[in-house]
Amino acid sequence: MSVEGLSINFATVRQGGTFGGIVDACLRHGVTAISPWREHVGQVGIAEAARIVRANGMRVTGHCRGGFFPAPDEAGRRAAIDDNRRAVDEAAMLGAACLVMVVGGLPAGSRDLPGARAMVADGMAELLPHARAAGVPLAIEPLHPAYAADRACINTLKQSLDLCDKLGDGVGVAVDVYHVWWDPELEAQIARAGRDGRILAHHICDWLVPTTDPLHDRGMMGDGVIDLKAFRASIEAAGFGGPQEVEIFSHKWGARPVDEVIRTCVERYRTVC
Repeated sequence: MSVEGLSINFATVRQGGTFGGIVDACLRHGVTAISPWREHVGQVGIAEAARIVRANGMRVTGHCRGGFFPAPDEAGRRAAIDDNRRAVDEAAMLGAACLVMVVGGLPAGSRDLPGARAMVADGMAELLPHARAAGVPLAIEPLHPAYAADRACINTLKQSLDLCDKLGDGVGVAVDVYHVWWDPELEAQIARAGRDGRILAHHICDWLVPTTDPLHDRGMMGDGVIDLKAFRASIEAAGFGGPQEVEIFSHKWGARPVDEVIRTCVERYRTVC
């Protein structure tokens, strides 16, 4: 039985092995939408990954990930642009709905957060013509402020949308509940994103109390404190009707059999999301 409206991000089931192995596991549970990571594409090659997607009729809700623009020197910044162009090309070959952008944090040795954000804006602006030509929207994913130093110096939906306004067409946002559920401006910014047609992806998991590891202790939906149904209602009221994409970085869930994890994702999607 097909599970409409649910996508599995490969970060949730990395233990599933290869690109093809994860797709097969999803199909066993009726899931026909995925969001792969570049590491899995790299293991089999983009041509084979694209073949697997087409042969199985999979919907690719996003490709993870582009970004990481800030660097301590020009050579590093140029290398980041080049790598992002390759990521755009991969997303195009996969038929991905967007390339998810985790923009990067402080360059090594830097304390200049505004400077890092300026590098992100410059990098996005340089990448955007290539993405537009390839037909791949760029989805800026604001990350929780705990990640500002090392992973993403864009930390709120407002910051992301302000950057979208600056860049113009071809950019939007990936709204991940784990990163933005706490934001007191969340409702207003989701509505703003909807008015401008900027919501490109919606990621779900849960925030555990206590959270023992800010990176690898995300919760399965329903095990934490996020009001997922209310969150989804806000997203839908803003005009987004795409799949909910389960992205769970977790040592706990990563140690469990992949079929158990996907089966649980399906159950929780049907009951708490």
